[in-house]
Amino acid sequence: MPYLMKLTKFHGKNTLFRTKIKKGGRNNLGRITVRHQGGGHKQSFRIINWSRKEKDGIVTNFEYDPNRTAYLAKIFHTLENNSSNFSYILAPKGINIFDKIKTILEQSKNIYLAPGDFTILANFESGDLLHSLENVPNNKTIYARAAGTFCQVLQHSSLKYAKIRLPSGNQRLISLKSKATLGVVSNDKHNQKIIGKAGRSRWLNIRPTVRGVAMNPVDHPHGGGQGKTKGGRPSVTPYSWPTKGQPTRNKRKKNNFIIKKSKK
Repeated sequence: MPYLMKLTKFHGKNTLFRTKIKKGGRNNLGRITVRHQGGGHKQSFRIINWSRKEKDGIVTNFEYDPNRTAYLAKIFHTLENNSSNFSYILAPKGINIFDKIKTILEQSKNIYLAPGDFTILANFESGDLLHSLENVPNNKTIYARAAGTFCQVLQHSSLKYAKIRLPSGNQRLISLKSKATLGVVSNDKHNQKIIGKAGRSRWLNIRPTVRGVAMNPVDHPHGGGQGKTKGGRPSVTPYSWPTKGQPTRNKRKKNNFIIKKSKK
């Protein structure tokens, strides 16, 4: 019977934890720059092993991370000098306790990969689902790190690049030397969770949101009026920036590595 991804409260030594200081949405002057933040439960920051330089390891347990939507897997590594070490990785879907994961940093033929294995794009086949993907070789992984997300290998378009479909739907060329982890990120039903009560939002460091039409004119551009009113203008933020579908992103230079953009 396979082991289920059951979370544990036991952390052992907290060498992989760092103190997280909360800002409450304030800047160095004490002024609110990000609204609707404050309070919440005390949290610690988990150090995640993105580079995966250790060659192999064994999954010991799964843990919750308050700083991200995905679960974490704690890996036990046996080093060459007979010393032991632990590290965190993003837990892929379908991995179990006592599974062995490996890191392969060179191109190999007839290689067998299991969920959680970390290797370069040249070792993946067309149709494989990946996560924690680098955009540039030997850089920090930036793609597909949220719960339930993944990238898909479409084809090896040349000897240098592979065509990848990103979680956004964009199709992009990425170097075959870039590294990624096989599998889909765990906790894919994260977006189906029901908060249930206002107190749980406060635990998550989220403060209440007041509608602009319920404010006074001095507090919001939508405020004021007799009774309920739509404001008589396009929807804007408290700082009069357009919102609700209005594009606010500056036009950027064309990226030759993006082959096809999503239809969104």
